Amino acid sequence: MRGFLVLTARILVSSALLYFALRGINFVDVQDRLAQTSRSWFLGWMALSVVTILVQVFLGAMRWQEISIGCQAPLMVPQAFRYNMIGTFFNQTLPSTIGGDAVRLWLVSRAAGWRHATYSVLVDRAIGLIALALVVVCSLPWSYSLIGNEEGRIALVMLDFAAMSVGLGFLLLGYLPWAWLKASWPTRHIHACSTVARQALSNYRSGSKIAALSFSVHVLNVVSAWCAVRSISAPATFAQLFMLVPPIALITMLPISIAGWGVREATMMIAFGYAGLNQTDGTMISLLSGASTFVVGSIGGIVWVLSSEKQEHAPNTVSKFD
Repeated sequence: MRGFLVLTARILVSSALLYFALRGINFVDVQDRLAQTSRSWFLGWMALSVVTILVQVFLGAMRWQEISIGCQAPLMVPQAFRYNMIGTFFNQTLPSTIGGDAVRLWLVSRAAGWRHATYSVLVDRAIGLIALALVVVCSLPWSYSLIGNEEGRIALVMLDFAAMSVGLGFLLLGYLPWAWLKASWPTRHIHACSTVARQALSNYRSGSKIAALSFSVHVLNVVSAWCAVRSISAPATFAQLFMLVPPIALITMLPISIAGWGVREATMMIAFGYAGLNQTDGTMISLLSGASTFVVGSIGGIVWVLSSEKQEHAPNTVSKFD
């Protein structure tokens, strides 16, 4: 019953935020812009957006494969890519990335056990978050000047501070020798995940590879949005998107909506307005980016339907990691 209520609440949040974003759209302007864009131009750029996300998922699989070695849950790249594709499908139906991560965890646990599988997924997610926070922080001098609204600047700085605090706090946790961190069940495993992440990043070979793949994943996220911009010939440059898309991606990771719908559109609309760009363009670009992700998720659904894992049932209870 509680799960149903939480899901209902997130559906309502998505619906409310979508309504907030869509009510400000000038549909006459949208219709005029689409009428001036050839169908082949639009479909070509949107197809490129889908391909970009597929490459993004593949690079994410390469990063996960590298991380999984240190978590004693080794994966082959094709296997990690297949699991990531299945995860994108479940991301479209459940809150934020939680659904996809839970399915990835279950898939890996079948061979590596729940503890090692959980470590691999959590460390992969944490490193992705840290890399995204670093992208936002490094671009802050330019994004701060791009956003003319004082409230928008304050919100951006606070978001950067929160993201970096969480990321650095997670990494520093592995250095702490305090015995009480290993005494309780939750802190023991969070400390272990932090240690795994620190060891993976401190190793020159694996650390440089993980860092390069992580930043590439986030750059491709901007490229996908830029393809959506080009599909409707919106007057936004790649540099402007590079300043705006990563902070929006951070906000979208919050598990308060279904697949980020509503949150992404509302924040993109607001961010475009703060940057002096057309808010209608921001909402349309967000909807098109979401549509590209949905297409990739649909492909992941086909992978799931055809997979051997679908014939098996996930256990009803999760054993303790010990």
